[in-house]
Amino acid sequence: METTAGSSQSKRPGAILFMCGMNAIRSPMAEAIAKRLLPPDIYVRSAGVKAGEADPFVDVVLEEIGLSLPKHPPQTLDELEDDYFDIIVTLSPEAHHRALEATRAQAIDVEYWQTADPTLETGTRERILDAYRGVRDELLKRIEARFALPLLQGRQTI
Repeated sequence: METTAGSSQSKRPGAILFMCGMNAIRSPMAEAIAKRLLPPDIYVRSAGVKAGEADPFVDVVLEEIGLSLPKHPPQTLDELEDDYFDIIVTLSPEAHHRALEATRAQAIDVEYWQTADPTLETGTRERILDAYRGVRDELLKRIEARFALPLLQGRQTI
C-alpha cells in the first residue's frame, strides 16, 4: 500500500527499510542516519533493487557528521534475512516500483521520498562531495521530520 503524506505519520514503526537502486549511496546513508536518530528498539535496514558496490564518497560525508556505514555490504531486497517491515521508504523510482510489487499482498506502508542521485554530479571532488552532502542533509531532515520528533525525547541528535 502506498501512503500519502500524513496518513500514518503518528504510528511508531517497529521496523523500517530504506530502499534505493543499488544499496550503495542513498539507502545505506539513510540507514546510518536513522540508526543514530531513532531509539534502538526500532529495527532499521537498507536494501537495493540490485546489488551495488560501496561508494567511498558516502563514507566521507557520513564521517563528517560522526557516522559510519552499516557493517554489511550492499544488499538486495531478496538477500535480506528479515522480510517484515512496518514501512519501506523508497529513495528512487526503481526501488519504489519494486517495493510496491513486493508488498502488493502485505500490509506494509510504502513511501516514496524523491532523492537526488549524487553520482550524476560532475566536476571537482569538492563539487561531487557537495552533491553527496546535499543528499545526506536532505535524508537527515526527512528522517527527523517523519520518524524522530515524537521518538527522540531525551535522545541526542546529530
